[in-house]
Amino acid sequence: MKKKSEITDEFINNTIAKGKPYCIRLYKAGPDRDQSPEEEEKIQTEHLRYLMKLRAEGILLVSGPVIDDFILKGIGIFNTSESEVVKKLCDEDPAVKAGRLVYEIYHWFGFPGDCLPE
Repeated sequence: MKKKSEITDEFINNTIAKGKPYCIRLYKAGPDRDQSPEEEEKIQTEHLRYLMKLRAEGILLVSGPVIDDFILKGIGIFNTSESEVVKKLCDEDPAVKAGRLVYEIYHWFGFPGDCLPE
C-alpha cells in the first residue's frame, strides 16, 4: 500500500513550474469506413506502424485506442505545443488519408515525467 503524501503549497508550486504545454490529438471515426476487411486490416497495420514510428522518434509520447466508443477512436499526446506540426503529422497517418479517421487537436498542459505504470 502506498503511504500518504503531504501535498504542500511548495510541492504544488514546484510541480506547476515544471509543467509545459503539449498537444493532444483525438481520433474520431471518419466518413469512409466501408473498406473490405482485407483493406481495413492493411490500413490499420500501416496506421499502427506510423504511430509506433512517431513514438520511437519521441514525437508521440502516449497513444492508444478508445475501446468503448463508436465515435472517439484514439488519443495521443505529442511532444510539442505546435498544433500545425501535429496537424501535418496527423495528415500523414494512413488511416486519416484513407478516411477511416479524422482528428481534433487540443492544447494541453502536462508535467514532464508523468507516465503510465507498467
